[in-house]
Amino acid sequence: MNAITQWVEKLDKLLLSTGMPESLGATTRTVIVAVIIFSLAILADLITRRIIVSGIKRIVRKSKTQIDDILIQRRVFHKLAHIIPGLLIYSTAGFIFSDYPALGDIVTRLALIYIIIVLLLSIDSFINALHQIYLTTPISKGRPINGYVQVVKIIIYFIAIILIIASLTKESPGKLLTGLGAMAAVLMLVFKDTILGFVASIQLSANKMVVPGDWIDMPSHNADGTVIDISLNTVKVQNWDKTIATVPTYALVSDSFRNWKGMEESGGRRIKRSINIDMNSVRFVDDEMAEKFKKIQLLKDYVVNREEEILKYNEDNKIDGSILVNGRRMTNLGTFRKYVEEYLHQHPKIHNDMTFLVRQLQSDERGLPLEIYVFSNDQAWANYEAIQSDIFDHILAVIPEFDLKVFQNPSGRDFQNLVSN
Repeated sequence: MNAITQWVEKLDKLLLSTGMPESLGATTRTVIVAVIIFSLAILADLITRRIIVSGIKRIVRKSKTQIDDILIQRRVFHKLAHIIPGLLIYSTAGFIFSDYPALGDIVTRLALIYIIIVLLLSIDSFINALHQIYLTTPISKGRPINGYVQVVKIIIYFIAIILIIASLTKESPGKLLTGLGAMAAVLMLVFKDTILGFVASIQLSANKMVVPGDWIDMPSHNADGTVIDISLNTVKVQNWDKTIATVPTYALVSDSFRNWKGMEESGGRRIKRSINIDMNSVRFVDDEMAEKFKKIQLLKDYVVNREEEILKYNEDNKIDGSILVNGRRMTNLGTFRKYVEEYLHQHPKIHNDMTFLVRQLQSDERGLPLEIYVFSNDQAWANYEAIQSDIFDHILAVIPEFDLKVFQNPSGRDFQNLVSN
């Protein structure tokens, strides 16, 4: 600084030696020094970015770790380099404009605001880089931190705004924060969704309720698809029809939703569907039907063993076989249910190690529901639907072979045939 002072004094003497008035000489000297300092600031910015930052980039390219590559990609060093001109002007503004204190004060405050903004943008890029680094780790798949990152950014931006206002008003940041305390109720109202979202994001992450990539179903918000993003205020869900549903983050805590992650991790997908059997078609199996059933590959052993078991029971208990209601007998519905079980056990796409049921439900005016409750071993939606359809295509086609009928309400054609007959 002494060298600069001596140089400025020499410049003053030079200007005065030309016969220039003292006031004009001071103005001219101020302009010349200002131009030189600002030029040096621009030159320092270029040198920093071209030499220092470029040198850092070359070192980073030679390193094996990806962390520094991400810092370069996010332009952290590039943005931080812009602070040099601000520091130079901030430190010399009072000296440059010593004859114009008011102007010097304005330039100093503008330089300080510039430094704050540069630091803000650099920290923002650094946080983005840290988040990107975190996303490369295995733990990030189960614990998204988008909400935390956004909260940290909000705090940093809030601090930066306070410092900028303090620079413009010449008030201490502490006094400004004290004044904002009186506005706490208003801020709570304005940032209600943000506060709720922050609390909800903590709960979602801590309890592992949902992460990007999960399939969730939330009818109250028309969301049924894959979670593609979880932020502080919203959760974006890409529905199966390719539309995007936006759900408030706090709604995932306050409302109910269904996460299909358990199904995806289990290795199976549930098939739960029933067929209504006309109860008028249910009857005992006679000898002719039994011989027919023995020719069915999946039922041959079952029918033979069942006949032997029933015959032994009836003989041991001296059952009068002349009346069908006496003793034990097979029914076409029970035999059909056994056939469905064997068919599903033999099906290559059915998961035999998970819940496996073929059961009757409560009968009603629509007949007797026979429900299939099994799991497919293919979870892909299109494949799952194809497996389910193939199974019920076969079952509906084979029901008449057991002298059973599927119940359905009469249609217009049925009434037309009735009138014709």
